[in-house]
Order: sequence, then structure tokens, then C-alpha cells
Amino acid sequence: MRMIISFRKVVPLGLGTALALLTSAAAMAQQNYESWPVLADPFPSTGGGGIMIHDYDPVVSGGQCRTQFRAIEPNGTTYRNSIVFDALATQGGVLCHNGRWTSADGSATGTTPFRVFIKDGVRRGSGE
Repeated sequence: MRMIISFRKVVPLGLGTALALLTSAAAMAQQNYESWPVLADPFPSTGGGGIMIHDYDPVVSGGQCRTQFRAIEPNGTTYRNSIVFDALATQGGVLCHNGRWTSADGSATGTTPFRVFIKDGVRRGSGE
């Protein structure tokens, strides 16, 4: 049996993925993370709705940034969560990006555009 493999479909996808990665890496390199505001406690959730994030204190270990935190609605309802980010050494510090959160009881999961930059013990955050 003879197999014919078409590279026409593979090459554009591979090239597109490579270009997206290069564009993403270039965008990260152009930002000055030290210009981000110092991470406050609490701070507004990127999800909106008046939810405030409390006790957010990422620690870098094993190529990841991790923390547990509370998300508190305006009516006081509290959700306990944890988050794991990918850690990237850059600009003399660590960029915590690609955040994936999970509720403490395992009933909910999600991602966040929020990023944290840690340098010299100072944590800065950006939801952009």
C-alpha cells in the first residue's frame, strides 16, 4: 500500500503557528513590564461585574507562578480559587502569563488575560 502525504495543508498551518508565536514573543518583548502598576490588594477582576480579587500573591517555582486567592462579589459572596501561570524569565524578572484558574472545590475553571511581572520582590499586574 502506498501513502501520499500532502504538505500543502501542513505547511500553511505550521507557518501560521510559527508567525503567531513570533508575533506574540515580539509583542511581549516590546512591553516595559516595570511600567505596569504595582499589584494592589484587592484589585478589580478582569471579568468585571464589580468582583474584587483578594490575597493574590504569586510565587515562582518550577517554571510556573502559583497562588491561591479570593474573588469577592459586591454582595460579599466569596469564591476561593487557585491559579497557575506559565513563568517566563524576561527583563530581569519573571512574567507570569497564560493563567489558568480553578475553584477550590473543583466546580469551575477558566483562563485569564491578567499577567503578573515579578522583579526584585515587586509584583506588578496588567489585564491587557
